[in-house]
Amino acid sequence: MANLKEVKGRIQSVTSTQQITKAMKMVAAAKLRRAQDSIMQMRPYSQKLSHILQNVSSGMENNENNLYGIEREESNILIVPISSDKGLCGAFNSNVFKQVVRLIQGKYKSQYDRGNVTILPIGKRSFEYFSKRDFKVVGEYYEMFSNLSFESAKQAAEFAMSGYVKGDYDKVDLVFNEFKNVATQVIQVEQFLPILPNEEENTGSVYDVPTDYIYLPSKADIVNDLIPNSLKIQFYKGVLESNASEHGARMTAMDKATENAGELLKELKLTYNRTRQAAITKEILEIVGGAEALG
Repeated sequence: MANLKEVKGRIQSVTSTQQITKAMKMVAAAKLRRAQDSIMQMRPYSQKLSHILQNVSSGMENNENNLYGIEREESNILIVPISSDKGLCGAFNSNVFKQVVRLIQGKYKSQYDRGNVTILPIGKRSFEYFSKRDFKVVGEYYEMFSNLSFESAKQAAEFAMSGYVKGDYDKVDLVFNEFKNVATQVIQVEQFLPILPNEEENTGSVYDVPTDYIYLPSKADIVNDLIPNSLKIQFYKGVLESNASEHGARMTAMDKATENAGELLKELKLTYNRTRQAAITKEILEIVGGAEALG
């Protein structure tokens, strides 16, 4: 049985840890509120814009008018895993890494074997994980969360879009945690480029006809302005989803850590009291035994 000094030291250590996890939970909760408001405001706008983008893209007469909708043989792949800068958020980061590895070992195995899979990490944890392994990594945009804004996300999106237009990449996938609620984050693999056609089910209604747009001022302006900006917003939306998910995952993890610390404290205090009582009993027995010996 541990002595009193050791048990008392462990109690103090666990108490300090519990105070830290409580503080981290409160900080995560404050950040989560702001991040949740941002993504909830972005979602309706992003979804509607994505719908229009798909219709406009599929309505182009030929691929020359739509540089971002050209479907090519998938020889070169760019994967964008979005993680966090810090840990202590449960399986938030590892779920992203596992999903990327599954994609590479399964869907993109032939491309990876030829050295044609590139990783564009967003978040320090993602950069550290893929840099230490046998992956081609673009390490210019991973510090985005240190100053998260549309401008910082725009730069990474422009890199992916430019690489796709030039033919460096034939497909771009985003891998991120979609925010559902504080306790639930769902891994999503979203095709960023080429732009997916509108896949709404045909219900047989008279309204199920191809959308015909009148382009003003011209289709060229649509390609040069609307479509690129829409893609950047879609990219930013994925980053915001991951940001909200991170704070939700950290809040949940710290709450559970605080509970576990409380349970451990109960066990340690019980052990401390038992050890103390045993020591007192032993001293009493020694005193009684000494008195009887003297008598």
